[in-house]
Amino acid sequence: MVIVVTGATGSIGRALIERLTSSGGHDVRAVVRRPSPHLGCDHALGDFDEPGTIGRLLAPGDRLFLNSSLWPGFTGAHRAVIDLAARAGVAQVVTVSVRGAAPGAKLGGGMHGEVDAHLRASGVPWSILQPTGFMQNLPREVRDGRFYGSYGPGPVNYIDTRDIAEVAAALLTRPVGADGDHVLTGPESLSHDRIADLISAVLGRPVRYVDLPVPEMTAHLERQGLAQPLAGDLAALMAETGDGRWATTTTRVEDLSGRPPRALSTFLSEHAHAFDMA
Repeated sequence: MVIVVTGATGSIGRALIERLTSSGGHDVRAVVRRPSPHLGCDHALGDFDEPGTIGRLLAPGDRLFLNSSLWPGFTGAHRAVIDLAARAGVAQVVTVSVRGAAPGAKLGGGMHGEVDAHLRASGVPWSILQPTGFMQNLPREVRDGRFYGSYGPGPVNYIDTRDIAEVAAALLTRPVGADGDHVLTGPESLSHDRIADLISAVLGRPVRYVDLPVPEMTAHLERQGLAQPLAGDLAALMAETGDGRWATTTTRVEDLSGRPPRALSTFLSEHAHAFDMA
């Protein structure tokens, strides 16, 4: 049995491979678009733009970790890989979705929702990971002591991608259990003003969160080069996220991995240098 990892060079994929290889006893194959000799495991070339290049790497009994960044062809490519996995007779597919994913939802939530529905109907044993926002995305948001959003004053949850990888590793290495959706969160939800305070304390300089109404945030995103309707949808999604739907936390990270999720303060202390590079 081989654990086939797509999205192997992303933040979740790299952490997953490190977890699997450090624990030993697992045959891991990373799927990459170009040779990547420093991943620490066997790798093979495959590209979601050509799903067959991934399908040919799958064999009966394998476990598949299905993950990639979003792009216009995301939904069709992921559904095609799921079909190829079913045809190959894989034992399990573990995929990374997003909290609140559903067909018709805005942006990635809708794309993931369509893929998730296809996986549930595929006949392949499945686990769908539904994380909140990634802590690893925060450093790139801060520019000149500010970061912007339309979240409002309410708390929003973020999770360290390493905790997503911990859950994936647990599911991929234990006997295949019941199908399930798993909402993954960090241990606490915070307002963006509070997040700015924590970043300021770690960096030793002031960082301020600037909350904008949706139309103004849309214009801000357009000035950064984001085209419509993406800019408007992203600003509206921020406002929806901040209305409380991402404030609740779950215990699924600890339930599945055996360890509690990392706090935002821990992530910031370990990644202060990333803000300096942003």
